[in-house]
Amino acid sequence: MSARFYADIALSPGIEISLPAHAARHVQVLRMQPGDSITLFNGQGNGQPGSEGEFVATVTRMGRSDVSVTVGSYTATARETARAVHLLVGMPANERMDWLVEKATELGVASIQPLMTERSVLRLKADRADKKVAHWQGIAVAACEQCGRNRVPVLHEVTTLADWLRHHAVNALGSRLLLSLQPGTRSLAEAGAGHSVLTFLSGPEGGLGPAEEAAAVAAGFAPVTLGPRVLRAETAPLACLSLLSLMPQP
Repeated sequence: MSARFYADIALSPGIEISLPAHAARHVQVLRMQPGDSITLFNGQGNGQPGSEGEFVATVTRMGRSDVSVTVGSYTATARETARAVHLLVGMPANERMDWLVEKATELGVASIQPLMTERSVLRLKADRADKKVAHWQGIAVAACEQCGRNRVPVLHEVTTLADWLRHHAVNALGSRLLLSLQPGTRSLAEAGAGHSVLTFLSGPEGGLGPAEEAAAVAAGFAPVTLGPRVLRAETAPLACLSLLSLMPQP
């Protein structure tokens, strides 16, 4: 497989383009030369509704800070999971959120909503929050380039759990599930079966507070469990994504 690069622009066979800056840098780091082949994807396929795939391209020019390519044939390639899982996550601290974004992308997450909650260690505001989201979006792009996904998950702006619940209707983004350690929960496998779109809420280190769990349940989130063990804040949502991706198609 040739090296894969994300190009957030319209692509079609036969056109010549300059690669976006991040892709051009990677091509230069790989010391590629005119005539070398690469693979491009843009998350939009060939522009047709519902299309998903990638383009062969040939390097035509290597400049000091720019790279030109000619776009070749298009191949429709579906590599998304059967379920669209939208992850709401209480941000774990330090590099753990970076790791979570990377692995969640590899596992097929449709979107990630970073949340500040009662017990969150990581708290972001204004410019710092915007920079973090841009950083995480870059991690998601790199993960797609590596793993073969042609659709980059959306990283939403940082918000609080309370604000998210306030602004999203109960029926938005399909069925709602909440990872909980409280008694009376259903298994994730049971609760997730039969749904093609899921919104999944997982807390930060220490989990969600009792009032937050109550608010989530009132907003339509059904408490679910992964079993008797307590997983770390960055591990639990990935375990859920893994299980949901392996379940039979809805």
